[in-house]
Amino acid sequence: MYLPRLFERDIVKAISNNPVTAVTGPRQCGKSTLAKHIINNIDRESVYLDLERPSDLQKLDNAEWFFSTMKGKLICLDEIQRKPDLFPLIRSLTDEWQGNGHFLILGSASRNMIRQSSESLAGRITYKQLTPFLYREIKERHPLEEYLTKGGFPGSLLQKDEILSYEWREDFISIFLERDLLQWSGFSTETMRRLWRMLAHVNGQTVNYTMLSSSLGITSATVKNYIDLLASTFMVKLLPPYVSNLGKRIVKSPKIYLNDTGIINTLLGIRNFVELSGHPALGVIWETLVFNNISGLFPKADLYFFRTSNGAELDIIMEYFGKKIAIECKTGTLPSLTKGNYNVIDYLKPDKTFVAAPVKTGWSVQKGIEVVNPVELIQQIEKIING
Repeated sequence: MYLPRLFERDIVKAISNNPVTAVTGPRQCGKSTLAKHIINNIDRESVYLDLERPSDLQKLDNAEWFFSTMKGKLICLDEIQRKPDLFPLIRSLTDEWQGNGHFLILGSASRNMIRQSSESLAGRITYKQLTPFLYREIKERHPLEEYLTKGGFPGSLLQKDEILSYEWREDFISIFLERDLLQWSGFSTETMRRLWRMLAHVNGQTVNYTMLSSSLGITSATVKNYIDLLASTFMVKLLPPYVSNLGKRIVKSPKIYLNDTGIINTLLGIRNFVELSGHPALGVIWETLVFNNISGLFPKADLYFFRTSNGAELDIIMEYFGKKIAIECKTGTLPSLTKGNYNVIDYLKPDKTFVAAPVKTGWSVQKGIEVVNPVELIQQIEKIING
């Protein structure tokens, strides 16, 4: 069953207006399903190749000849990072063929892909990023509690059985560690597994490379390389601190978030919402849900966190189209802000402050501050940035 994605229309438009369209995102987030849906429903011939399938990869032994026979069709290449040597040929052919809509390329690892394509396809390519399901995409079918527990990966969320969902996520983690990491040299599967579990425990906290390196028995530089790899494969995101003139009082290290609440729960051994509701990590997992949905829906927004050395903080500061929006995440059904929260609000003077909580319907706390649920939060942000 195909569930519509919010960015489907943007991708179709990008194909019509660019020689090459790249859709990136983590493995198993739905890129292939979306691409197949698009190429089956646009008014033109197309061809789809999965570069992880030996028979499809073999067709590109003489890629120039194969592509020349497909001129005029939309050529979709899935898992393009498996064959980065195609980029110069794609550049040459798009220049020769002229016009738009020649290639749709999909990739779940961005490091080499972005470097190669930026060198070869500058001015010819546009990038779109797909995430696991955002809450807006599935809210009519799946309760918030289920989404928070299972996360947004289709293979997990669409499982009706909680045990099967949990097992899917365990398999996903193992496959990523034991197969996908083979693309990258110099990385230990066991060390990455231990690091990933540690990051689940410090999810939503500022990164302490020294602490992580000491616990893992590796250098801080190696820890940073491992985290960079997780970021480049869309497994984690780093949220930088908001820069202000408070100088040394501001925390300088970025916060780290795993890209999916279901993956966090699995790494922590949380199997269902009953276990999650009583777990100490509930608050930061809720914060992760809010952050991932905002960053997924507004990929061009500048996002930060704000924290001083004396503990005054706000979870997310969003700057977009000249607007400044502050967001604090709370799991209580009667959430309230702390004195430190109010101090930061008074200092930053955002256009609006939202308290994101799992409430049925939000309410106004005072002028400029509102309690909202995840759906209301996105609606309010869109209202602000659209004027």
